[in-house]
This record gives sequence, structure tokens and C-alpha cells, in this order.
Amino acid sequence: MMHVAAVQAMAHIQDLGRFDLHCRGISHAGAMDTLSLQAGNLLLGNDAGAAALEIALGGITVSFEYDTPFCITGAIYEAQLDDEPVYSYWRYTARRGQTLKLIRAVKGMYGYLCVHGGFDVPAVLGSRSTDLRSAFGGFEGRCLRAGDAVPVNCFGSKMNRIGIAPPTPSLRIHALPSSEYQAFTRKAHYRLWQNAWTLQSNSNRMGYCFDGEELPLEQPLEILSHAVWFGAIQVPPNGKPIILMADAQTTGGYPKIATVAAADLGRLAQIRFGSKIFFQTATPEEAEALQHQNQIYLNKIKRIADEAR
Repeated sequence: MMHVAAVQAMAHIQDLGRFDLHCRGISHAGAMDTLSLQAGNLLLGNDAGAAALEIALGGITVSFEYDTPFCITGAIYEAQLDDEPVYSYWRYTARRGQTLKLIRAVKGMYGYLCVHGGFDVPAVLGSRSTDLRSAFGGFEGRCLRAGDAVPVNCFGSKMNRIGIAPPTPSLRIHALPSSEYQAFTRKAHYRLWQNAWTLQSNSNRMGYCFDGEELPLEQPLEILSHAVWFGAIQVPPNGKPIILMADAQTTGGYPKIATVAAADLGRLAQIRFGSKIFFQTATPEEAEALQHQNQIYLNKIKRIADEAR
């Protein structure tokens, strides 16, 4: 068991999310930064998609019933294990009864506490992810609270200490023109690709809202609600883009000007409120190449972890 002593953040169990259920109105959920979640799991010898704890910005204090190898990925955290500093993207072993304290995220938005074997919560509809809006999956379908005891698939093991390089952050996010791209004016196209966009503080796991110059349509456009997905860039009537994130609804009626390349969704998720980003146009082939680079990074981690056993 992992025992939760204190929580000062939204912290919940996530894996890679639910797939092929949009037709039933069930959201994807899953980690906001799947690249970082997979990196942490592979460093611990887990399946890449094992369930981990996602923590947004703030802190959490936990202890373990058994010796438990762990690592912190995603956001760069100030953290301590029994008052000794521990560092993100390094693998440690917490001894039975030791206290791990994640104090605050120094860089990035979403941190991941991965443990050897993953968290042993029930799979619901093919995933252990928490669907916060519908209150199912994860640990009782909710965020963790002080006093919770979360099952861990680890019963007294030890792993030596190794570290890896974190993914390279970027404020330049690759995107592909989407289905209603041609319905927007040339001015909108220019602004989308050339202007800076500022992430607003009302952003969350459902959507990232950006401020900047309006993206006008050629003429008013009414479209029926249709399927939408993680990474779709919608433009509501105010002309300011919203990027749908992991907990996005399954349908929407706003025109879509572009879609974020899957390889950059994790980097986008780690952008902090008030930060400015730029969109960079990409072809399907370029987006595929970016995804291939992410896979090379994960393969290197797996090789390092296998050699260090």
C-alpha cells in the first residue's frame, strides 16, 4: 500500500486512457503527458502504460508499506525522501515506512509518481484512468485525499539508482490543418502560424484556452455536433482557440482549424499558465516522424533500465 498523509494538489490515478469508446459518449481520460508517464514506467521496468499518479503543480506526501522503487517524471519537482532530496527522472527505492514528499513543481504542470509494478486499482472499461467528470476508474473515481491507502503491485523489492534525461520541452507546438481550416480567412491562417498564443488560467484537463488575435471565419458557419478528440484546436465564436485535452467531451460543434501533432501533446500539457506558445505547421509525414522520435527516446530508456537490472 501507499498511504497518503497530505495532499495540496489534484492528484489521481491515470494510465494511457480509454480508446474506441467515444461512440458511447465515454471520454478518453488518461495522462495529460503520456510520454512522461511511459518514460517513468519504463525506467522502473513496468509496462509503458502502467497506472501512475498524476499530480498537478502542487504537493503530496506519501509513505509505503513495503520497499518500493519509484520515480518522478513529467514536471520537474522539488521533492524529498525522509528529508533527503530526490530528483525527477531518477529511479530510487523508498524503504518501508519512509516518507516521500513532493513539495512543488518547479517547471511544468503535471508530474507523475510511478512505482514499480504500477498502482493496483481496478481496470474499468479497459483502463485504470480516473474519469473525474463521470467519477469512475482510478481510485474510487476521484482525486486522492489524506488518509487514502492506494494498492501497489510491489511487495518489497529494490532497484539500483539510475537517471535519464527528461524530454526536451518546447514552446513551439506542431499542428496539422484540420477539417474546417479552409473556412477561416487568410488573416486567420497567418495569425495561427505566426502569432504567439498565451495560455489562460481557466485552462484545465478538459481544454487549454489561449488568448491572442481573433481567428475570423470567411463567413458565419453552423455545423452539427461531431466527434472531437484530444489535440483538436477548436475556435468558438470569440475567435480564440481552445485545444481539447485529455478529459475533453466526446462531441463538439465549434469549427476546428487545426490539430496538435500527437507527439507534442505532452509538451503542450506541460506549458504553464501565462506562457506564450507558437504553432508550427506540420505535414502528416512530419507528425509521424516526430512520433518516431518519441519512440526512440522511450526505447533508449527501456534499454538503459534493462541493462541496469
